[in-house]
Amino acid sequence: MAGTPLIEAAELEALLATDTEVVLLDVRWALGDPQGHQHYLDGHIPGAVFVDLHHELAGVPSPASGRHPLPDPEEFQAAARRWGINRASTVVVYDATRALAAARAWWLLRHAGFENVLVLNGGLDAWTGSGHRLETGEVMALPGHVQLGWDQLPVIDMWAAQDFPGALLDARAAERYTGETEPIDPRAGHIPGALSHPTTQNLADDGRFLPTEALITGFATLGIHAEAETEGNEDTAGTAPTVASYCGSGVTAAHQILALHTIGITAALYPGSWSQYSADATRPAATGETP
Repeated sequence: MAGTPLIEAAELEALLATDTEVVLLDVRWALGDPQGHQHYLDGHIPGAVFVDLHHELAGVPSPASGRHPLPDPEEFQAAARRWGINRASTVVVYDATRALAAARAWWLLRHAGFENVLVLNGGLDAWTGSGHRLETGEVMALPGHVQLGWDQLPVIDMWAAQDFPGALLDARAAERYTGETEPIDPRAGHIPGALSHPTTQNLADDGRFLPTEALITGFATLGIHAEAETEGNEDTAGTAPTVASYCGSGVTAAHQILALHTIGITAALYPGSWSQYSADATRPAATGETP
C-alpha cells in the first residue's frame, strides 16, 4: 500500500507553501455537540472549508438505515465540488476530536474513488500545538469539478455483520460494548462474535496515531496480522476482506479502518453499525466482555 494516509502538522505547513492545489476540510463534529460550525467559525486552519458531517457525510437517518447512513453518491459529489475539489487537488481533512470525524471524510472520498486525501495526524491540536495560527469566519471555496465514483472500498450490511466470518471489530467505548451503558441507541450490547477494540487504543496521549509497530502489535493481539493480511490482499484480488469494523453509527468505525490502513490492512465498513443493528429486534445481541 503506497504512502501513508496521515500528514503531520509540519508537513502540512510545508505543503501549503508549495504550488500544490490543496483543499483543506474542517470536519468539526462530536457526538452530543451540535455547535461544530460555530467552533469552526471561531477558529480554523487558514483556508479550510467547513464540512457538515450530518448533512454532507451522511444520508437521512432512520431506524432502518442507522444514524449516519452513507450519503447518496450524487449528493456527495455535489458536496465535494462545493468544497472546491478538483481531480488534481490534494485534500487534507482534520477535526478537533483526534480524527474521529475526519476519518469519515477520508473514508468517503476514498470510497468515491478519490485517492489523494490525507488526514492531519493529531488534528487541530497538532496544528496549534506547533505554533501555527488560526483564522476565523467562513471560507467559501471556488466550486470544483471533480468526478467521483462509488463502491471503491468494501462495505458489509447487517446480515453480513451478524455472520461475519473474520474479525469484526467494535470501535465503541468498552462500556458500550459490554452493555454497561448505552446513551443513544435502542439496545445495549454488541453484535455476537464482535471483538472490542475502541478507537482510543489506536491513539497516543497527544491524539496522534500510535507508531506503526505499536499498531501492528495491538491488532495482533486480536489475531489480525498486518503481513498476512497484506499478502492476502495482493495475491487474491477481489477477495472479501477478513476484517470489518462497526461502531455506533459508522463514523468512528472509519477511524478504525484508517488505523488499519496505516499498517497495510484493508477492512470493510459496516455503515449502519449498532444504530441500525440494535433497532432490529430480531437481531441477537450479546453483552459482557466476551464476544
